[in-house]
Amino acid sequence: MKPSNQSNADDRAVSPVIGVILMVAITVILAAVIGTFVLGLGDQLGDTAPQASFDIDSSNDTAVNITKTGGQAIPIDDLVISIDGTRYDDANTSISGDWQTGVTVTYSENTAFPDNTDATVQLIHDPSGNVIFEGTADLSA
Repeated sequence: MKPSNQSNADDRAVSPVIGVILMVAITVILAAVIGTFVLGLGDQLGDTAPQASFDIDSSNDTAVNITKTGGQAIPIDDLVISIDGTRYDDANTSISGDWQTGVTVTYSENTAFPDNTDATVQLIHDPSGNVIFEGTADLSA
């Protein structure tokens, strides 16, 4: 009499099939993670723009007054003003540190801003490159 095997011939193939499926799944996940960082998409995960709301109080050809009406505090050095598509990286601001809710900031320039009655004013969060506010202002003299 032959000793009987406890496992059937069909049962022996289950373990290698599961092993192959797990190896393929691990390879696909690793490829996706590595591909994300190689293509540079992983660098953008941490750079999100802050959430805040603003209003333009007053403006003229040399200054724009913007009041922060809500949202989280934002470091003023992280923001750049853009008027009609021109960035003013060195525009003077009336505060330093964090811009809190209820505070009005005056953006001014040594030379006059473009003379335009319907100028598009944008606040750009420089680390993420996102526009966090857009409005129109009367910059006529």
